[in-house]
Amino acid sequence: MQNKNRKEYLYEDIGLLLFLLMLGTTAVMMMLSRNFVVNVIYLIFTVGILIVTYFMGILPSLLMNLIFIAVQALVMLYEYFGMHREIQWQLLFWLVMPIVLSFTLYFMTRSQIALQNANNDLHAALVERGAFDQQTNLRTMVAYVEDAGVFVETSRRFGIPVTTLVIKIRYFNDLRRMMSDRQLQSLLKVASEVIKGSTRDNDITYILDNDDPTWAILLYTDAPGGTIVAQRTKEAFDRRIKEHPELINLAISIVVGVSAWNADEMNNPYDLMNDGIKETQYDV
Repeated sequence: MQNKNRKEYLYEDIGLLLFLLMLGTTAVMMMLSRNFVVNVIYLIFTVGILIVTYFMGILPSLLMNLIFIAVQALVMLYEYFGMHREIQWQLLFWLVMPIVLSFTLYFMTRSQIALQNANNDLHAALVERGAFDQQTNLRTMVAYVEDAGVFVETSRRFGIPVTTLVIKIRYFNDLRRMMSDRQLQSLLKVASEVIKGSTRDNDITYILDNDDPTWAILLYTDAPGGTIVAQRTKEAFDRRIKEHPELINLAISIVVGVSAWNADEMNNPYDLMNDGIKETQYDV
């Protein structure tokens, strides 16, 4: 899959470069032909063909190109036989360039569509495996357990401290009875954004429970470092709540449990997660 995506990225870049090259070539030929009115008219037709190519594909584009060629041929025949003018050979590039531009544009957009489809397939696969939450765009408990195993193994091999933060909404059950569905969605969105924004690039954020909103963060740090991140997250959350028009009148705050991996007392990622959940009870 990765090799296929790399090829598609390469094809997209090649298509873009060819398309820009053909645009530049068309511009040069327009200047050399020195027929402003006809060039503008033909350029408008070409832009229309490119729009058809982008939105409808190559077959409708080819049909439009054939019609455009037929129109140009009729114009040249009328000028030669009807108006007894010489054929303007310098304008013949318009018979070829629209087709070339259409193919290069299609080559580029085809790769874009392939990449979009690959991303959609990957997203669907993550959702099906339960590793990705559509509502918050965060990884779920399934992913947390898998990733925590990697964090713990890294800690064991290289002696790097691992800490998890578990974040919950204080008195959520009481708040839920006072909140509308819209306010609840806003709260989940704000909390997810704040928690994710408070971490470093190599720290990973998860949502463990949607019914009783519970988030978790895996960190390569010790307990004091986790406490600093917890305090930073609380402060950022308080600021966002005070700025949010739908939530400002509600007494909303978060509790954070900080748990460091202890190989002597913990056996698996569930122990780390459960200890973090227990620590939220002592956060005041």
